[in-house]
Amino acid sequence: MTTDTDGVADFLDVRPQLFGIAYRMLGSVAEAEDIVQDAWIRWQRTDRSEVQNPAAFLTTTATRLALTAATSARVRRETYPGPWLPEPVDTSDDPALGAERAEALDLAVLLLLEKLGPAERAVYVLHEAFDYPYRRIGEILEISEANARQLARRARLALESGRAAPAPPAVRRQLLETFVSAARDGDLEALERLFTQDVVARPDGGGKVHASKVELYGAARVVLFIDNILRKYWQAAAFTVVDVNGEAGMLVADGAGTPLAVLTLDATERGVERVFFVVNPDKLRQFAPHE
Repeated sequence: MTTDTDGVADFLDVRPQLFGIAYRMLGSVAEAEDIVQDAWIRWQRTDRSEVQNPAAFLTTTATRLALTAATSARVRRETYPGPWLPEPVDTSDDPALGAERAEALDLAVLLLLEKLGPAERAVYVLHEAFDYPYRRIGEILEISEANARQLARRARLALESGRAAPAPPAVRRQLLETFVSAARDGDLEALERLFTQDVVARPDGGGKVHASKVELYGAARVVLFIDNILRKYWQAAAFTVVDVNGEAGMLVADGAGTPLAVLTLDATERGVERVFFVVNPDKLRQFAPHE
């Protein structure tokens, strides 16, 4: 019988959860991977014989690192060129995001989480996505259980006030598939029928590619924007339904399979209220062809 003297097995057991927490906190795969790496380094430097619960130690370490990183990330967002969107992840192969429940993985929710303070965000992620009890959350954040509950209430209120109730997953997928079909055919009328009159398009080019640097409001303007993209940039592109952050999204790729964009729809019973266009190439690496 071998023992895990170097702590590798204990770390690998909890690594998916560490990444899942950090990703939801930061909305960035690269930044989440940095948090996981930092947690590993600290784990290696720790006297592990003194650690009674490795999973609790590593989760606490990663969460506190993510809290610090979230503060500096917010400062960087203020100088981001144009609208910012979380980096989408390909969940078709289940990249072990470590959540027992799907909350706080949806791009629309991740975007709303940016409006919360880091502590509120951490409480929401730990409780809603990973089902942590408030007592344990309080220990991780070094606050009281009552304070953790209060932060959770504030987070939920903020998120609920910032977004209407989403349509059921099956309805959202059907809307996305209709969207993909209309985009393939260049059927602008079919696209417009999917949208609410006050629909918003949010493009994220990150200053790396040509993209609108402002949000676009209203069905007519959004359809015109999509028509312009289809004719100028995506005329020879392929449109595929893919799993993005646990739901259906549209991957736009060139003839070589290089991703040009990932689109997701934020839909309610009224129809599609928001369209998220991630075209920043730095955020599309998850969808590049596997070599």
